Amino acid sequence: MKITEYIAFNIDRLPKGYVFTYANFITEVNRKEAVIKALNRMVASGKIAKLAKGKYYKPETTPFGNLQPSQVQVVKDLLEENGKITGYLTGYGIYNQLGLTTQVSNTIQIGKNQIRPNFIRERYKIAFLKQKNTITKENIPLLQLLDAIRYIKKIPDATVEASCARFLAIIKNLTDKEINMLVRLALNYPPATRALVGSLLDQLQQGNATELLFKSLNPITTYRLTGASKVLSTTDKWNMV
Repeated sequence: MKITEYIAFNIDRLPKGYVFTYANFITEVNRKEAVIKALNRMVASGKIAKLAKGKYYKPETTPFGNLQPSQVQVVKDLLEENGKITGYLTGYGIYNQLGLTTQVSNTIQIGKNQIRPNFIRERYKIAFLKQKNTITKENIPLLQLLDAIRYIKKIPDATVEASCARFLAIIKNLTDKEINMLVRLALNYPPATRALVGSLLDQLQQGNATELLFKSLNPITTYRLTGASKVLSTTDKWNMV
């Protein structure tokens, strides 16, 4: 089978929106330059599309044009390395998924232990947030929630009051195990985040879980979060004004 035929055969088996590089074919076809040329010919013919330098995807065509790959596909090389999770989607995209805002951003934010400078990939700005906790598949949803709590004032088109109400609805559905994990993870977040998590949990009568958070805070420090007291009756305890 010729290189072009081999590559075309394998691309036909990929789901639409799947992002790949020449390296996906090098292990089977040990001719890098020939593979790259074949892929670029397929781009020119419209069979595949180019996302960024060295990155291609199988487009899904609609009457309005080709759909862009999902955000996970766009940055999947930044989320995993050699089968190990090294990052997770957070920020603007997650605010939308959590029901905190209806706005969609062209900035993709990634939480990682080791961050790098921001850069542009196709129409997206790729930005990074420092995560002090070890990142695992199990704790990613809780890290995403904690990031949203941390940046509550920066959630687009959302008030602190509305966001607090939404956080209560989300946390209410967590299991006891997840709440305990949420507290442990929150200990590696800034004091203001710990205070808000503690206040949210107290509001849900999860006071037994908040002792560590309360002890971790300076008792004379106050945290400004205008609007939180409209939803939370526990803000005084946590020095939120």
